[in-house]
Amino acid sequence: MKALLIESLRRTRLADVPETQPGPGEVLIGVRHVGLCGSDLNTFGGLNPLVELPRIPGHEIGGVILQCGEGVPRHLKAGAAVTVLPYTSCGQCSSCRKGRTNACRYNRTLGVQQDGGLKERLVVPYEKVIPVEGMAERHLALIEPLSVGFHAVERGRVAAGDRVLVLGAGMIGVGAVLGALRKGAEVTVLDIASDKLLLAQELGAAHVIDPGKEDAQARVDELTGGDGYDVVIEAVGVPATFVQAVDFACFAGRVVYIGYCKTEVSYRTQIFNLKELDIMGSRNATMADFQAVIDCLRAMGAQADRLITTTFPLAEADRALPYWDEHRATTLKIMVELP
Repeated sequence: MKALLIESLRRTRLADVPETQPGPGEVLIGVRHVGLCGSDLNTFGGLNPLVELPRIPGHEIGGVILQCGEGVPRHLKAGAAVTVLPYTSCGQCSSCRKGRTNACRYNRTLGVQQDGGLKERLVVPYEKVIPVEGMAERHLALIEPLSVGFHAVERGRVAAGDRVLVLGAGMIGVGAVLGALRKGAEVTVLDIASDKLLLAQELGAAHVIDPGKEDAQARVDELTGGDGYDVVIEAVGVPATFVQAVDFACFAGRVVYIGYCKTEVSYRTQIFNLKELDIMGSRNATMADFQAVIDCLRAMGAQADRLITTTFPLAEADRALPYWDEHRATTLKIMVELP
């Protein structure tokens, strides 16, 4: 069967890979759509330290069940539309013992620490298969990336009436925007890409800030009466936005980091204490986050198409990552459609 392979630095190609069959407790999925994410782009550019090449990318997966192995529960049937929870959990580390399996110390995400889903057929444990009814096939591959933003909203304990600032209007940031809006929060989005800010407003953001065109601190003060935001969610992963997250949070506010920096970050740490901030990391997502996103996408209907920038057929999938690399500012989600 065919798969997209990141073969070496900045080189991708379609490759023939061995077929696999489901064993006991496993499900064979016919993959229909795969979204590419920032970790795939970093792998392509040689910036992902968790990946060894060559690697089949892809952990944002939508497809249909083709076959179930022995012992798979009856609610999983051939023909069902599904998405995949792409993370593993050891069940033994401190995170797993606390029930926070999304942060497993030994997690191996599809497309990162192990080959991913950008191939014609994929075998996964049945526990990772999530049936989804009543949704367009192409939207199934939007569930995982949006769920990462939804998880950050849960980590930040966002509630109705909160003022929330989302730093970064990429796909993960959009997930945080949608998740916060569903909680009843007032959302502001900061980004330097005008197209992404426009989309954020279309999705319901009350305010947007373009730091390339205005003084971001002055605008935050104007919008919050000088208080700052109840919750700031960082979804960029550069030193400037890491520091801004702390600066723009109100006293007794919450800061949630989804992005992570490749370089050191310098803070005025007295702000942590003076504001008595809750500062949290956010990693991956849970089944509950996936279900919340499924409900959101059902409610959005055709509007979810606005989240997909470009779709490549499998035969041209080797062009997808180079295209994204050349059009970063205007690209929200690249998707590959399989026959």
